[in-house]
Amino acid sequence: MNQSNKKLEESLLHLLFKEYGPMVTGVDLVKVLGYPSDNAFRQSISRKTVPVEIFDIPNRKGKFALVTEIASWLAAQKQNSK
Repeated sequence: MNQSNKKLEESLLHLLFKEYGPMVTGVDLVKVLGYPSDNAFRQSISRKTVPVEIFDIPNRKGKFALVTEIASWLAAQKQNSK
């Protein structure tokens, strides 16, 4: 990982943490990962193609993902687009 990619990841992590805290869930998770709809996200879950690890929390509804993993994945997408 080069220095500019590391800075981008840190910046994304700061922004995501400020907005969502340590985890993202629900409509926000769909939006942050760039899915066009809830249905597209559900299909990705069933196909096991969600780009970050998602998990359940006992006695809580929905799927969850850590902002650290989302920030890392987003930065990698930018790096790989070159």
